[in-house]
Amino acid sequence: MPLILISGYPTSGKTHRSNQLVNFFDHKIAASDEPKVKRLKVHHITDQSLGLSRDVYASARPEKDARATLSSALKRHLTRDAIVVADSLNYIKGFRYQLYCEAKAVQTPNCVVHVGTPVEKCRALNDQSLAAGTGGYESAIFENLVFRYEEPNGMSRWDSPLFTVPFDDAEPPCEAIWEAMIGSDGKAKVVRPNAATVLKPASEQNYLYELDKTTSDVLSAIKTWQADHPGEGGGEVSVAGAEHSITLATTPASLPQLQRLRRQFIGLNRQHALDKRRVLDLFVDYLNDAFQT
Repeated sequence: MPLILISGYPTSGKTHRSNQLVNFFDHKIAASDEPKVKRLKVHHITDQSLGLSRDVYASARPEKDARATLSSALKRHLTRDAIVVADSLNYIKGFRYQLYCEAKAVQTPNCVVHVGTPVEKCRALNDQSLAAGTGGYESAIFENLVFRYEEPNGMSRWDSPLFTVPFDDAEPPCEAIWEAMIGSDGKAKVVRPNAATVLKPASEQNYLYELDKTTSDVLSAIKTWQADHPGEGGGEVSVAGAEHSITLATTPASLPQLQRLRRQFIGLNRQHALDKRRVLDLFVDYLNDAFQT
């Protein structure tokens, strides 16, 4: 069943909009006479429910760990009888793409709900929360997250369908989201997986070999580019077979840094029997995520 990603600036009202959606879904399920709808359960996953504080966004390593925790929780709840509402910043397009792949792998639809609160209003609300001691992000963290926010784009398949909720709207477009994700005919919406998301049986030995070789090939492509562009940063590295290019950081990455990122990625995916194409695309997205922080 569907994965609904909530995205927006910090202190934009994401949890408020998520609660509105969850309440609407619960009411819709309770009022339905359709057996396929009645058995649905709504899972509202938030940073708070996972024990993640706002301080994790202060530096790159704990933030990556927090995203891994969120991703693992979403994958555990993505079943045929669940509606999963992911209430977090979800501000990095590479991470949204990764979750899009996870949803497609289990053949379930997904959408993005963009809480479109203007940044000035978010900043004022954040300052109020800090002053009142009721939450909020430290000013430096807030400004950094706003600077790095990658707004969803409905033209990108991983952000589509996209529903934007202006700050002044009383309710999100709940009916439209229900229709897009569940439908009114009682028939489950099934998404056909593609080559990048189909799980293929593989022996542990063969899978680990492919995981090691694919990630090593990507690092080789980066090192070759760096050797041809000494001292340069911020370039685009194309990797054969990958859907996206790698956008390097403005400061050239050292070999130990690249090897550390590779080890982290292998550690996160060691237990998942992904096909080679999926490993390649997810590793490219993982590196882009790391280089943008």
